[in-house]
Amino acid sequence: MATISALPTPAAAPAPIPFRQVLPWAAFGIVLAVVLLYFVGAEQGITSVISGETVHEFVHDGRHLLGFPCH
Repeated sequence: MATISALPTPAAAPAPIPFRQVLPWAAFGIVLAVVLLYFVGAEQGITSVISGETVHEFVHDGRHLLGFPCH
C-alpha cells in the first residue's frame, strides 16, 4: 500500500511594493479626499467656487451625516 505524505509546502511571501509606485496613488487619494471634503464641507457662501445652491443641495445629506452644519 502506498502512503502519501501531506507535508505543507511553504507559502510564497508576497513581494513588497516599492514606495515609488505607491506614492502617486497615495498623492492622488489625498488630493481627491481634500477636494471631496471641500465640496461636502465648505462649498457655500464666500468660499464658493460654483455659484448657486446646486452643489450644496447635492451634498446636503452628506453634510449632515458627517456633522457639518449648513443652516
